[in-house]
Order: sequence, then structure tokens, then C-alpha cells
Amino acid sequence: MSTIAEFRLPAPDTTLAVVFDRVPEATVELESAVSRTRPCLWVSGVDHTATAAAFEADPSIEAHELLVEAGDRLLYDVTFTNGTMTLCDQLLADGGSLLEAWGTDGWWQVRVRYHDRETLCAVHDRLVDRGVTVDLRRVTDVSNAAGTETQLTPQQREALEAALERGYFEIPRDISMEELASELGISHQALSERLRRAYETLVDEELQPATNPP
Repeated sequence: MSTIAEFRLPAPDTTLAVVFDRVPEATVELESAVSRTRPCLWVSGVDHTATAAAFEADPSIEAHELLVEAGDRLLYDVTFTNGTMTLCDQLLADGGSLLEAWGTDGWWQVRVRYHDRETLCAVHDRLVDRGVTVDLRRVTDVSNAAGTETQLTPQQREALEAALERGYFEIPRDISMEELASELGISHQALSERLRRAYETLVDEELQPATNPP
């Protein structure tokens, strides 16, 4: 059984304290799929000039590079200085998997999956010992057996796995839907329909009330 924990943590105790102080109106969201070696951050609510100035003022940031500008959202590749203990370092040291992390107004909201509650408790206690103000807002136990059950068809699973492996969900995409469909030997329309139905199935399973039978 794994455990999903939802935290609320202050930036001054964790990561990007100066950035949030300089641009409190900014919303920062971790984009873990783009870079395998360095964290990428989506920034919205402020322009690139103000964002760059805030990054440069933060002593924990060694370098930053603007990768994508999508409307009012900016994607940055960020390098932290050696020795900086980031939010992810503190939460994932015991093998946790980051599911979601976003921050605004000086606070981070984070969802992390841990192997069990004992691991979560160890992480929580270590944060407290380091003087981090930890607000553990929700804990959910997830059965491994239940997690493997899904209503996806084999074709839908194949399409999702291929899309993930070939970078279809990356930003920007590494492969187009037309190219992915060609590799799978199906039409563009067929792939689009498989992915749409797979999304619908996964969303329905995720939002299904806990009282409903699986």
C-alpha cells in the first residue's frame, strides 16, 4: 500500500523565498517532465522581465533559462547553487515520488506519493526538526491492488504508453500525433479517439466517489 500526502509549506523555509518576496503575485508550478536533470518551472502572473529579475536576486539560483513562452505562462530551466536544499530534496529524500507542486503568495502546495505511512512520518519529522513549518493537509492510502485495476482497453493502454515513451506529452512535444499514429500503424483519427477515450476513462476512475464499488 502506498500513501499520498498533500503538504502546504512556506517558501521561506523551503525554496524560492526571494522569488516569492520579489513577485508575490507569481504562481510557480514544477514541470517535472521536461528536464530529467534540472527542475523546470512554469511561471505565470508576471512577465519575463520581472521573473528574470526575481531569479537573479535569489541567492539559491545559479542560472536560469527561458525555454517556452506560452501566452502568460513562462517555462524556465533552473539550476540551483551547490548545497541548496530544495523543496524536492527535502520531500523526496526517502524515495517519494512528486505528483504535483505549485506555489503562490509565498506558499507551496505539494502532493507526494510515499511507499507507506512510516516513510511519510519520517519525512514529516525530519522537516520539523529542520525548522520547516509543515501543514500536512491530507493523507490518502492507496491499495496497490486497486491501483493496478483499470478499465482501459489494451489498445488504449498501448496508445498511452507509446505516447509517454515517445514524448507526446512533453512540452514542446517530441512527436506529433500523425507520427505517433504512423508508428502504431493506425490512422490519426483512430489514435485521437483512443487517447480521448483513455483520458475519459482515467478521469472517471480518478473522480469516482470512494463509496462506489470499483
